[in-house]
Amino acid sequence: MRPALVAAVAACLAGAVVTGCSAPPARARHHAPPASYYLALGDSLSRGVQPNATGASVKTPDGYASQLYAVLRKHDPGLRLINLGCPGETTATMIHGGICSYRGRSQLGAAVSFLRAHRGHVSLITLDIGANDPNPCVTHPSLVKVMPCLGKSVMGASANLTTIMTRLRPAAGHTRIIGMNYYLPELAEWRNGFIGQALARVAELAAVGYNNVLTRVYQRSGARVANVFDAFHTTDFATDVTVPGYGRLPRNVAAICQWTWQCAAPPRGPNQHANQAGYAVIARAFLLAGAGHLTIPRYLAGAR
Repeated sequence: MRPALVAAVAACLAGAVVTGCSAPPARARHHAPPASYYLALGDSLSRGVQPNATGASVKTPDGYASQLYAVLRKHDPGLRLINLGCPGETTATMIHGGICSYRGRSQLGAAVSFLRAHRGHVSLITLDIGANDPNPCVTHPSLVKVMPCLGKSVMGASANLTTIMTRLRPAAGHTRIIGMNYYLPELAEWRNGFIGQALARVAELAAVGYNNVLTRVYQRSGARVANVFDAFHTTDFATDVTVPGYGRLPRNVAAICQWTWQCAAPPRGPNQHANQAGYAVIARAFLLAGAGHLTIPRYLAGAR
């Protein structure tokens, strides 16, 4: 051994009796935060669909799930968004598949598989489903058969949503689930004179009943509800507001014109999907329902 090295070892051994011989302190390690997941389920709203310049409905990064994720990730840097939402999905196709392709055959199957594989690491599940179920009735060629069709559709959606929640809850364990009720694009009919106003009022009554059905199913399963129906002022025909480009409108109609593409001129409109501001309103409703930290960003807090 070289003289210098021998001297160093001897000094260390001599001092070990009193103080011990230790290595220089290691540098602090910076560990990445543990991965956790936000699982978004549902229809086109969870995917952020909006019309493009030609009027085609396309996926965008502005959906409520994406906006909600951006807020939650500030408080949980390790959070990852898993969005399984499927444009056009109904409660039936969510269970059985048929629109979007999933490894588990259906969106529900894929969700349950993901939850089981990541049990204990999923911090939030959001769900919007049921808006597309009544569509065949609304476009029914026979007006006489519309109401019976709607009644059957509501009963079917309630039964299917119960099945969805019955399968999700055991797989989710104690993970918080927040379901969503819906705004009402048909309120835009109000602008079309006496007949349009009558249709808007009838649609509002039907929407109250349908959203109550969805809410009861969510609550029975222990899920919370993001009250998008109220966030869009859906029942407020009494308060008038002025909307640039549309004039004086009831507050609920104004919300549809401001926060969706339903009142937009062709080719973008009419389109029932929310715009960026509307998706912010929906994201805020999820935050208020307990999706995460209640420090709501300014751009969401102003979405009222």
